[in-house]
Amino acid sequence: MSEFVSGRHFLHTPGPSNVPDRVLRAMDRNGINHRGPEFGALGRAVIAQMQEVFQTRGIIGIYPSSGTGAWEAALVNTLAPGDRVLVNRTGQFAHLWEQMALRFGLDVVALETDWRHGADPAAIEQVLEQDREHRIKAVFVVHSETSTSCMSDIPAVRQAMHQHPAMLMVDAISSLGCCEYRHDDWGVDVTIAGSQKGLMVPPGLSFTAISDKALAASRAGGSRRSYWDWEPLVTANKTGFFPYTPAMSLLFGLHEAIRMMQEEGFPRVFARHARYAEATRRAAHGWGLELQCADPGAYAPGVTAIRVPDGHSADKLRAVILERYNMSLGNGLGRIDDKVFRIGHMGDLGVLSLTGALTGVEMGLRAAGIPHKAGGVLAAMAYLASTD
Repeated sequence: MSEFVSGRHFLHTPGPSNVPDRVLRAMDRNGINHRGPEFGALGRAVIAQMQEVFQTRGIIGIYPSSGTGAWEAALVNTLAPGDRVLVNRTGQFAHLWEQMALRFGLDVVALETDWRHGADPAAIEQVLEQDREHRIKAVFVVHSETSTSCMSDIPAVRQAMHQHPAMLMVDAISSLGCCEYRHDDWGVDVTIAGSQKGLMVPPGLSFTAISDKALAASRAGGSRRSYWDWEPLVTANKTGFFPYTPAMSLLFGLHEAIRMMQEEGFPRVFARHARYAEATRRAAHGWGLELQCADPGAYAPGVTAIRVPDGHSADKLRAVILERYNMSLGNGLGRIDDKVFRIGHMGDLGVLSLTGALTGVEMGLRAAGIPHKAGGVLAAMAYLASTD
């Protein structure tokens, strides 16, 4: 039998997201001399663009790696074995960041959650108030926890830290480009992000926005490092040249992707993400299904995690949808494995693409025998038709 499938694949995982044609065309070219003036101009332009995206005047690190590499760079530049850090266990990616910290010999203090809420500023404040000797050197928070679709309020976390000298480190991998993020104004010391989500570029680039405080900590100590060392980035930000061979094609794509966002206007980009997220949640409510995020004030703009009823398999649902309707959805991770499916609605997405994806989910729920109500798609369509 033929394995041919007509029509385009619907990619609705929460990263990698769909790559716009303009970005694909920008990448579809030969390389240039990465030590020549044309590349230097590209490098400086991309640094300036990323400063605008992060809302920072500070140093931007760009690595040819996944976001995991930027996590590691943050740890080894600013912290040494034995240093104490405060981690908020808001989901699987917070868990993985914690595991990395433990492997580097850091002394981890963890705040547990039910994976249905963001970080608790009051709990953070309480721990830091008890740390009278200031042994805690950094607070780790995931801005948008991709596994649960719960957001953490970063300005509230910074406010909760008061005058405690700990650095604030934020994973913004699935929020950057999907909603407002203000690295400088929010008092963040290290922000980590990746190329494959709201920034609409294939996987392979990670980013760090670095405050003066974090850079000073790196210069004063940290752990042994070479490839991940921040110091060469200070020069690179001025010249546009990288201290290693850059991921050139991805940088061509990143430059074009941010140009697209600038043309649309960042406020409109963020409003579009918020609108699509609300439409997706209305579909879930219409189906009678429960959201993984239990706090309406913490809904993520780029992904929605939806629980299946007890006794049913989210993985079976995703498999049915992939086989019958050629659409990929995100799976549950960690403690919510097979309990949730995740709809990505980030990056290059239009109204008809979103409603098509929601239609595929509703048909899949029926085909997989998942108890639900009909009409979730109609609820989303009614909302989208009444807003712009």
